[in-house]
Amino acid sequence: MQKQNTENVKEINIKLEKFTENDFALYFELVNNEKVMEMITERAIEKDEAKTNFNKLIQNNKLKENFGNFKIIETKNNEFVGLAKLEIKNSVDNEAELGYMVLPKYWGKGIAGKVGKQLIESVQKENQIERLFAIIDPKNLPSRKILINNGFESKEFKDFDGLPGEILELKLK
Repeated sequence: MQKQNTENVKEINIKLEKFTENDFALYFELVNNEKVMEMITERAIEKDEAKTNFNKLIQNNKLKENFGNFKIIETKNNEFVGLAKLEIKNSVDNEAELGYMVLPKYWGKGIAGKVGKQLIESVQKENQIERLFAIIDPKNLPSRKILINNGFESKEFKDFDGLPGEILELKLK
C-alpha cells in the first residue's frame, strides 16, 4: 500500500496561482468543508464570514507579488486542490506565515508536503524574510510531520480564539 501512495505523489503535479476576486466559489468550497476546517476552526465557515475573510485575503494578495494566498491547482486536469498561504502583514515584514488547506479527495497524496517545500523554496529566494511560522492544531500530526521534515521547530502552544494551536518556526537567517 505504501508503494502505491508513493507512486501517486509522483503523478500529481501542482502549480500555485494567486487567488483573484473571481475565485470566491473555490475558496468557499474549501472553507465551507467541515473535514477541511476540522483542524483549523473546528467548524465549516458560513458564506458571510467566508466573504469577509476572502476580501481580506484579496487585499493581502496585493501587498507583494510572491506573497499571499494561492490556489493549489492539479496541472493534469487543471482542478482546484486547495489553498497555499505565504502571508505577510505588510510589504516590509520580515516574517511570513506558511499554511495550506487541501480538499479531502486529495489527502494522503503528498500535496501538502509539495506545497510546503515549494513555499519554503520561494521565500528563500527573497532576502526580506528572516522567519517563517506556521500555526497548526496540535492534533494535526500529518501537518506537523510535514513542517518538521522541512526544518520547522515547535516554539509554543497557545490558544487562538479558544482553539488549541501550536506555533512552529523556521529561521531563515
